[in-house]
Amino acid sequence: ARETAAKHFAGQTDLLLIAIDGSKLGDALKYEVSRGGALFPHLYAPLDLGAVLWAKPLPLGAGGHDFPTLEGE
Repeated sequence: ARETAAKHFAGQTDLLLIAIDGSKLGDALKYEVSRGGALFPHLYAPLDLGAVLWAKPLPLGAGGHDFPTLEGE
């Protein structure tokens, strides 16, 4: 997530970090191989808000986006 934010959303404010229950998205959620060979989720439909587990602000700090501490980290 940190690399994606730095690469695709550098300097952008008002971002949210959102956790999704992928099992609620059905066939609209596809896992595709990224350039680095890892699987990366892509959603090919509007996001069903019923699949959102939580959303947290992703503020922009001096060194990039400040990610919140998540359970298990």
